[in-house]
Amino acid sequence: MLKEKIVRLAKKAKEASRELANLSAEKKNNALLDMADALIRNKRFLLEANQKDLRLAESRRLSSAIIDRLTLSEKRIRGMSDSLAEVAKLKDPLGEVISLRKRPNGLIIKKIRVPIGVIGIIYESRPNVTSDCIGLCLKSGNSVILRGGSEAINSNLAIFEILKSSAKRYGIPENSFNLIDSTDRRAVGYILELEGLIDLIIPRGGEGLIREVSRKSRIPVIKHYKGVCHIFVDRRADLEMAKRICYNAKVQRPGVCNAMETLLVHKDIAKRFLPEMAEEFGKAGVELRGCPKTRGILKGIKAAEEDDWYTEYLDLILSVKVVSNLKEAIEHITKYGSQHSDSIITEDKKAGMEFLKKIDSACVYLNASTRFTDGSEFGMGAEIGISTDKIHARGPMALEELTTYKYIIFGKGQIRM
Repeated sequence: MLKEKIVRLAKKAKEASRELANLSAEKKNNALLDMADALIRNKRFLLEANQKDLRLAESRRLSSAIIDRLTLSEKRIRGMSDSLAEVAKLKDPLGEVISLRKRPNGLIIKKIRVPIGVIGIIYESRPNVTSDCIGLCLKSGNSVILRGGSEAINSNLAIFEILKSSAKRYGIPENSFNLIDSTDRRAVGYILELEGLIDLIIPRGGEGLIREVSRKSRIPVIKHYKGVCHIFVDRRADLEMAKRICYNAKVQRPGVCNAMETLLVHKDIAKRFLPEMAEEFGKAGVELRGCPKTRGILKGIKAAEEDDWYTEYLDLILSVKVVSNLKEAIEHITKYGSQHSDSIITEDKKAGMEFLKKIDSACVYLNASTRFTDGSEFGMGAEIGISTDKIHARGPMALEELTTYKYIIFGKGQIRM
């Protein structure tokens, strides 16, 4: 019964995608602005739904990181609303001429941006993903099928109902966005079988979910793997700047993929920097796990095991290593990193440029926090996720990344000889 229901839903989404692809930018933008207002108008309803999920999460003793990602507040609802409004202000990507060629035989060949079609998004914990995905898919002309985690079912349903009701008033096709309301785990498997009805799968959640989806899917998958993000404090760093950046990257919101998980410190400044940095981290309740050289400076901290260097903690835990030089820092990140976001803090322009060139991550920073790896912070309005793939999309996935292209060719009777 569930499988048949999902197939019917996907067929309707496919039909809606054809109509949605040809909607005017004005109609989509007006709908998005009203949807943004609707979230604010219905914030009490959203908070009540979210409280049901939080009570269930606490009864199931879910981790503090999951509960943080699950929690809605007035500020976060405002953030969801602002993201939709920001997406409405962005240039519509559809129809953009990516390139134009005129051939010697007179053919004019245009490469233009078009929607992907139907996108299936499988995600965990964070209710704001529901709103962001609906807004971005609407603006980019894609139908979307959402399957959120069971821990956020009440919040997701509430957001979905508000946005669907609002969009309907603006003539947005009925099945442009869809939410699977079953918490039955078999639903994910059924979605992944729908080759020909769904054009792209985007999993957003823990590494286990993403690997499982990638293994089972018959549909192309864009992956958002773990964020083992590094900051390297170079020997010529401004140490006050470094302290601010490192504290922000670890403490401001530790349960997200762009938080720092490993701190690398040049040996020449380690004895000056680490005790002061450790004091700041200690005030915030951060547990440090260090290499032997780090433990020689910071007495009493835990030893970092080999697995720690690969770990995305999503919590107030940080691995710390003292390195001899820039080369060793780059080698460590290359071996243990997840190609998500990495940063160097230095006043040495040559070292900074070498780091930017040699670190093969989606986002590489000079003198800034990794916490900026985010669609809204990049001026994209919102994001579907942070892709750690290299093909089609990399880094924050926003409007352009939710499109593909086609060629349109204008002729005057040409034939191939």
